[in-house]
Amino acid sequence: MTRLLILDSATDACSVALLDSRLQGADRIRQRFELAAKSHTRRLLPMVDEVLTEAGLSLSEVDALAFGQGPGSFTGLRICLGVVQGLAFARDLPVVGVSTLDSMAVGFYRQHPELLESDTPLLVALDARMQEVYWSLVRPGETAGALVSLAEEAVAPPQSVVEHPAVAALAGNFWGLGQGWQYSQLQALTPAGLEPAFYPGAADMAELALSAYERGEACSAEEAQPVYLRNTISWKKRERIRS
Repeated sequence: MTRLLILDSATDACSVALLDSRLQGADRIRQRFELAAKSHTRRLLPMVDEVLTEAGLSLSEVDALAFGQGPGSFTGLRICLGVVQGLAFARDLPVVGVSTLDSMAVGFYRQHPELLESDTPLLVALDARMQEVYWSLVRPGETAGALVSLAEEAVAPPQSVVEHPAVAALAGNFWGLGQGWQYSQLQALTPAGLEPAFYPGAADMAELALSAYERGEACSAEEAQPVYLRNTISWKKRERIRS
């Protein structure tokens, strides 16, 4: 039986969750969640303290740490990984990375079980700036919380997403999810449903993290890395533009 502490700040949302597989019902996963675009550094550690205190646990009683590894905000990903590595080094804990886009899909399916029953695909998109989106296309898997990838995670201009063969083949028979749907090119796809104001949360990463941990996919704090999808050149170019 496993206890995982999960942190995420890949988007404007900031969240921490504690999964205790020894428990059932509402106590199995505890979460703190805020929309705090400018406060990730200030809020992550207090949220950790809050969920551990609520559960009556200390960090030494956690088996592993997990984090939203991206894609997402470069700054948010670096902040989250830095906090996770600090906590992991302090207690010699293993670390598990979880896809931001997959966790959004899992969370949305949990809130909309009718889409699970109808096997409805989700096109998840986050704004990557520079007129691009981070995106993926998934549908429900055969087991609870599992996903089947129809198009691998990528960063691309919205029009390239529209023209992708897997997207075109669905002819609008999918739901759109995430802030990347602000682009008019994506909206022209006219999906069956659309929820742009949906954010990733650490609680939605919990079961994905647990599955990865049980498969032996954890690594050391030193080895943990974010998934940017963009290369270093694009990253530095964006930093120069912003400054």
